[in-house]
Amino acid sequence: MSLTAVPATHREIRLTSRAEGELSLRHFDVTEVPVPEPEAGQVLVRNRMMAVTAVMRTQMTGMRLPIPSFVPGEALWGAAIGEVVAAPDGDFEVGDLVHHPYGWRQFAAVEGSKARRVDPDALPALGAHLSQGATAWGALHRAAEIRPGDTVFVTGAAGGVGSLAGQIARRLGAGRVVGSTGSERKAARLRAELGYDDTIVRGAGPIEAQLHRAAPDGVDVLLDTVGGEQLTAALALARPDARFALVGAISSQLGGDGGVAAPVALDAGLIITRRVALRGFGLHAHPDLPQEWTKVFGRGLRDGELVFPHALLRGIAQAPRALCELTQGRHIGAVLVEL
Repeated sequence: MSLTAVPATHREIRLTSRAEGELSLRHFDVTEVPVPEPEAGQVLVRNRMMAVTAVMRTQMTGMRLPIPSFVPGEALWGAAIGEVVAAPDGDFEVGDLVHHPYGWRQFAAVEGSKARRVDPDALPALGAHLSQGATAWGALHRAAEIRPGDTVFVTGAAGGVGSLAGQIARRLGAGRVVGSTGSERKAARLRAELGYDDTIVRGAGPIEAQLHRAAPDGVDVLLDTVGGEQLTAALALARPDARFALVGAISSQLGGDGGVAAPVALDAGLIITRRVALRGFGLHAHPDLPQEWTKVFGRGLRDGELVFPHALLRGIAQAPRALCELTQGRHIGAVLVEL
């Protein structure tokens, strides 16, 4: 049975063409289609909120990724939270709140294996279940293994991962936390609210010189979401036994070609002599992390040690604008759309 009446049609956002050059609204189409009927093993979910992320820009290009690319003429997808309104098989109950990968639409037929129950009381706000904090937590706690007193450098510090990474680094005992961003406006907020002692601003001078000023004793831990020149600068200032966790390549993902490659020149001699550990980190390889992070995040939000910076746009028709604005660097933190 259904919790509430389900309409005959709903809206979804489709990709009109591969995205080349600057992303714009012309790459999206808001389409009205029949509400899907859940098949065996599926539940029907009324989506309440979705997230847009930098990797979606790359998925629109057709480049090879560890995850599928978007297909022109078909609906996009991504992390969403919704309410089960029909559950014919009984594995879920009508009214359950679930996290699943079929955003960009008002209703979704979701395979039970891809739906994860969400405790509405675990976090103070619904949108917090769509944070990218699990990636930041896993990269800093598991991959880089922050030690008390470490100097931590986070690239892309105003993004969905970085805006939580500074706070997490502080919570894990870092002695100094430095972040990079694209404007002094964002840098000021990183320092005032989000756990950063100092910042470097892209375009305000050579990255390595700025980083040397902000971290004169060198870098013990890097959480890199950007790649390119910022990774090279961090390596030049790496301290002995530094640990680098690489989670993204925004320097190319948000560029005109939307690519995922971010080639850099690495000094092998320096890596060897300073014993620098370089480790790629992806949440897909750690399925237990979201639940672990939810517990940490919930405690942090309630005790006031963590905040959840985010932008919220309302209405499914605003989803294309949300992604365009993310690629333009308009927001700090997660970018969410209330459906």
